Amino acid sequence: MSPTEGVLSEAWRYYKEHWRHLLPIPLIVYVVVAVIAVLLALILDLWLAAILSSIISLIATFWVQGALVKAVEDIRDGKADLSVAETFDRVRPKLGSIIVAGILAAIGIFIGLLLLIVPGLVLLTWWVLIIAVIVIEDKSAGESFGRSRELVRGYGWNVFGVIVLTILVIIAFNIVLAIVTAPFAQWVEEAVGNIIGGTLTTPFVATAWTLLYFRLREAKESVAAPPTPEPPPEPAV
Repeated sequence: MSPTEGVLSEAWRYYKEHWRHLLPIPLIVYVVVAVIAVLLALILDLWLAAILSSIISLIATFWVQGALVKAVEDIRDGKADLSVAETFDRVRPKLGSIIVAGILAAIGIFIGLLLLIVPGLVLLTWWVLIIAVIVIEDKSAGESFGRSRELVRGYGWNVFGVIVLTILVIIAFNIVLAIVTAPFAQWVEEAVGNIIGGTLTTPFVATAWTLLYFRLREAKESVAAPPTPEPPPEPAV
């Protein structure tokens, strides 16, 4: 049986059981980022405010992703031992590596998508675990790419299938959200999409991809572990 089988259903179970712990992580960050963006727009030039808001949003996005990976690692035993503040604090020292790896991966995948799409999808599949590797294994940004590729090797199509399914879930949710918010003003629609949509979907994706990391790591470790020798037979009496 493939280690990726049933990962989305397991992610959904974690999501339902621990949503009170998972959802506040992106909600707090997205609300703070939105407030900062409004304040910057009020006190600064429009272009400068837009640039600073984009930088802050980028940093916040990677921090949320890293914190959710840590949160999923925390709840795997069935309960949350870390508070939301402690979860963010555990990830903060690794934020630089997460940002560097995330930006490099985004550039590589974007270029790959421009080159007939397929190379970008391949890179996305190889590098889907880089943030989990940095947060859980304390790898550097450079090391995370090779480690993610190592974990995915042999299960590429299965991993790609999980990625596609999670993206389809996000698309379906955003379509429903757009229909619900269509009667409202555009700024309301954008705010709801960014804050509420991100708060509800990001934890599910992070949970699915983090569980994917643990399943692939366990599969690799079970293959690498030497078989346990059988005990010698009991001497005949």
